[in-house]
Amino acid sequence: MAKFLTGNELNSELEKIFENAEEQLILISPYIKLHERYKSILKAKKNNHKLAIYIVFGKNEEDRSKSFNVEDLNFFKDFPNIQIRYEKRLHAKYYANEYSAILTSMNLYSYSHDNNIESGVLVKSSPLGELANLIISNVMSDEGVDNKAWNCFMRVIEQSEPLFYRKPRYENSMFGLSKKYLDSVTEIDKLSQLVLGSTVVDRTSKKTQSPSLPTEKAKGIGYCIRTGSQIAFNHKQPMCEEAYRNWLKSGKQDTPEHYCHFSGEPTYGETTYSRPILKANWNKAKQLHAF
Repeated sequence: MAKFLTGNELNSELEKIFENAEEQLILISPYIKLHERYKSILKAKKNNHKLAIYIVFGKNEEDRSKSFNVEDLNFFKDFPNIQIRYEKRLHAKYYANEYSAILTSMNLYSYSHDNNIESGVLVKSSPLGELANLIISNVMSDEGVDNKAWNCFMRVIEQSEPLFYRKPRYENSMFGLSKKYLDSVTEIDKLSQLVLGSTVVDRTSKKTQSPSLPTEKAKGIGYCIRTGSQIAFNHKQPMCEEAYRNWLKSGKQDTPEHYCHFSGEPTYGETTYSRPILKANWNKAKQLHAF
């Protein structure tokens, strides 16, 4: 069922997206500054480890803090099961839970909510419950117009740059029949590096230059291949302490990772524990670090 929305009805249905989210909440908007009404609803869900939140924002490649209110970024980082991602080309706005979805002109921005003339289309009783599973399992279906729309936004999520990823840890109980929530672990956190007030350090930019005449300090700098955080360069142990502890649970040296140990740029699975440096950077890394 599809329904055209505008004005107060659009705002009301968007509010229900937040209120009714129990298992997943998908927020895709180039600009994000939460209305106090939405923030109040989310505060009641802050300890719900079963609620998986996916956020994608965009625009302002040179200063990402202009696209996502820093106070709201810090607010979201406290949630136990959340991904925050960035897509510089993003212009679409899409909000969904497991029951319904809204495709709209309205940014998730308090000014847009209160002042702009906006419209949108609400879809209920859709396969949105399956969408989060598709995101996790990377399974895609091309059948039907609705599924094509869901797959479109799934690709937006999958192809965007991960900036923050916090996931819950569980302990099996009742002979493996149930799981007990222990805590949540932050596996990726580039927000502290990329958004510092109004200053942004973007290592994904093509304008970034690898040092040709490095200082002594630069010679010792490396990046965790799982989180992107800055660490001491050591191509034989290219992870920060927390990521390394998590990696030890499997110990698989060919598990795809997220960043280059030498440059810190996203690798989209091209690096592993045994191959922590992108091929394009290998000679520069050997020359710089003399290994």
